[in-house]
Amino acid sequence: YVFDPSYRLAPLSEVEQHIKADKHLPGIPSAQEIAEHGVSMGDMQSKLLSKIEELTLHMIQQEKLMNAQQSEIAALRQQVGELKANAQP
Repeated sequence: YVFDPSYRLAPLSEVEQHIKADKHLPGIPSAQEIAEHGVSMGDMQSKLLSKIEELTLHMIQQEKLMNAQQSEIAALRQQVGELKANAQP
């Protein structure tokens, strides 16, 4: 379900806020909850798989951003090189 186009992938800043406030990932029970109530291994594996899928989507986004930045850096370097070449007598 994470790869469905309608799935809302939380921004990492939002995940960070949740971790700071609650000391665990969103959608994953806290250590205290697990200690008090236990956890279904099947349920936990499903939740962990969804977190892996979310991480994969974040990595894809980061790669796209890095590629765009690298293209922009290359274009800017070329422009600087051309400006330097044109500025010399």
